[in-house]
Amino acid sequence: MFNYSEQIFEINNEREFNSLCLEIFNYQYHNNKVYHEFCSLVLKQNPNNLSHYTQIPFLPIQFFKNKEIYSSLQNPQIEFSSSTTTSQIPSKHLIADKTIYIKSFIKTFELFYGPIKDYCILALLPSYLERKGSSLIFMVDELIKRSEDLDSGFFLYNQQELFEVLQKKDNKKKTLLLGVTFALLDFADKFQLDIPNTIIMETGGMKGRRIEQTREEIHLQLIKAFGTKHIHSEYGMTELLSQAYSKGDGVFILPPWMKVLIRDNADPFSYMDEGRTGALNIIDLANIYSCSFIASDDLGRLNDKGFEVLGRMDNSEIRGCNLLTL
Repeated sequence: MFNYSEQIFEINNEREFNSLCLEIFNYQYHNNKVYHEFCSLVLKQNPNNLSHYTQIPFLPIQFFKNKEIYSSLQNPQIEFSSSTTTSQIPSKHLIADKTIYIKSFIKTFELFYGPIKDYCILALLPSYLERKGSSLIFMVDELIKRSEDLDSGFFLYNQQELFEVLQKKDNKKKTLLLGVTFALLDFADKFQLDIPNTIIMETGGMKGRRIEQTREEIHLQLIKAFGTKHIHSEYGMTELLSQAYSKGDGVFILPPWMKVLIRDNADPFSYMDEGRTGALNIIDLANIYSCSFIASDDLGRLNDKGFEVLGRMDNSEIRGCNLLTL
């Protein structure tokens, strides 16, 4: 197997990031049939002559719906799939080595929040628990196991129990309540809490259960319901093995092995300056055995702290994971 998994999580600067991008691109270009064919159509120069990651072609995310985006000779260990409505086709992400995914989300969480063992992890993810193949459930389940707290766990519709645990934990231990947006709002409709020390984190997604609202409107409702100063957010998707986090200002920060570029909607090979809105091109080097260079359908912009998600492009399917519009 291609053996850059250790180097990816030890990136210290832009030079190292660029170097690994080029090496991983070269590997995926020669070992991923779908990506190779795509690059051959759009790349105007010899792939061996690329010198910077901005020259690398980004695979449209829709390819994950009807193609096998895979760069390994070994059989996949696991397959993740996206949530859908009846009329939608799910994205599928074939995972050759699930330990890379585990390492990615553990290192990312601890980079932004500290040791997992210090936390009580509470998950309110009903729509994800009720189906198979969710990468989010896989991640949160591992976080719960590593939290080493007896109260950590998933909560489906046992909201009264969740309410009691939150009240008990707030002043005693670091606590994270992570929930799909509609479930957090449903919970907030029934219970009023004052838990200022608890981290409330939404993963996005109404799943057709509630009227779409702006992120600001949702966060204000949740702040009032939980008595916190900020609402945190997680940005992730089935097609990625890494996540970005926002600690309450709507600006997402990336781990060192990820990067977001803003492409011009009118010219997919041009990039927008900081502060201008366009579509998100995402580099995730943890996607060694699928594709690390993905052109998403999300709209956003860069600022001096990170990136913002501003909605979805016209005619793209609506799904969860922070697809709230402004």
